[in-house]
Amino acid sequence: METHDFSNRLGYPVADLIPRSFLHCSPPPTPIPLSMTDPSSTLLNPPSFSASKQPRVSILASDLSGSGAGRWGGGVRPFLLAQALRKAGYTPEIVGFSREPNPGTVQSDIPTTVIPLRDGASLWRSANALLNALSGDVVYAYKLRLTSFGLALLHRVRSRKPVLLDIDDWELSWHGGDRWQYQPTPLKVARDLLKPGGALRNPEHPLYLKWIQQQTHRANAVTTHNQFLMDRFGGTYLPSGKDTELFDPSRYNPEESRAELGLSQYRVLMFPGAPRPYKGVEDILAALDFLDEPDLRLVIVGGSPYDEYDTTLKQKWSDRLIHLPKTSYQQMPKVVSAAHVIVVPQRNDPATQAQFPLKLTDGMAMAKPILATRVGDIPSILSGTGYLVEPDSPEQLAAGIQSIFNNYDHALRLGQKAHQRCLEHYSIETMATILKNLLQSFLE
Repeated sequence: METHDFSNRLGYPVADLIPRSFLHCSPPPTPIPLSMTDPSSTLLNPPSFSASKQPRVSILASDLSGSGAGRWGGGVRPFLLAQALRKAGYTPEIVGFSREPNPGTVQSDIPTTVIPLRDGASLWRSANALLNALSGDVVYAYKLRLTSFGLALLHRVRSRKPVLLDIDDWELSWHGGDRWQYQPTPLKVARDLLKPGGALRNPEHPLYLKWIQQQTHRANAVTTHNQFLMDRFGGTYLPSGKDTELFDPSRYNPEESRAELGLSQYRVLMFPGAPRPYKGVEDILAALDFLDEPDLRLVIVGGSPYDEYDTTLKQKWSDRLIHLPKTSYQQMPKVVSAAHVIVVPQRNDPATQAQFPLKLTDGMAMAKPILATRVGDIPSILSGTGYLVEPDSPEQLAAGIQSIFNNYDHALRLGQKAHQRCLEHYSIETMATILKNLLQSFLE
């Protein structure tokens, strides 16, 4: 693992590698001084809007592939942002990249444009195609990456449109966080930058992630969804809300849902998401080994689009684990209704500290008992409406499972309290109110 200021080695900043013709100006204009806390005073030429016009907002997503934000359609952060913007009276669109050879259609009622992302010299053609597809009066960059926030800043140079930034992960946490370093020789820099397949030809290389996170002050406004990211990057707190009209427990019958899914004979612990080692699924399975009760099953919905981790889990815990295929966002409430308990067993990891597990609000909206670990913002999100144990502890998870089923009526009452808390604090309506207050200061 290797940080080093790459720009110092080369004698010019990474941004100067961008072709000037791409910016449609020569020389590039001086960067606009921007403030994260006063979005009303950050544009040299702010756009004006008539009262009758609905401002358009382009959400720029770095990855709309089947393994990225395009996987769950309306259920993940950029689509939640779009739903909230629509509820607030704006007209949203989503524009983003996909590395898939034949990008599929994203299942959403939000207008969505997917641009194939090419490497090497073709990268700039992909970037230019994406920027030309942005039709919004403001660009809302989703994720702190070159392929989202970096391009949004370039778009502002060309168009003078405001740029918002939404941060829902600490991108460097996947590479060791602040400990990551890059200490190349001049020859290694040349190889990494110029050789086909070179590391620095990947726009998501941690060197670029480290550089772009130092540019957050250039956004007109920043939003994020948990305290860890607020402490690191500042901005406005914007929780990941749930469509509580769709996720309405009164519309679904749990017993019928279990029968439809072939789960009637089991007590169902559900993990409605993609399993990764840091998400603690193995700890739940170890807890089931400890309890050794034949009708308890962990049900994973969707599986991992990233690797073969699912296969590893199935090989070791075939008698404890049921895997349901990925389903559409519109069908997820019926699937979640089949659960007796929603489990969110996050491990204590830099990546989990920066996350807002959407599985929590799945369970809260559907009034389900929730068993989770004391990691990141999970305790404050639940605020006494769920069951909490320490992370990395199968024994405590086992005790939590026993406690829930020993008094399941009490667990259901807690689930009802979680549902009410979701309505009050973690709904699309809550997101819409926050976004309207944030945007109206410089859009209306």
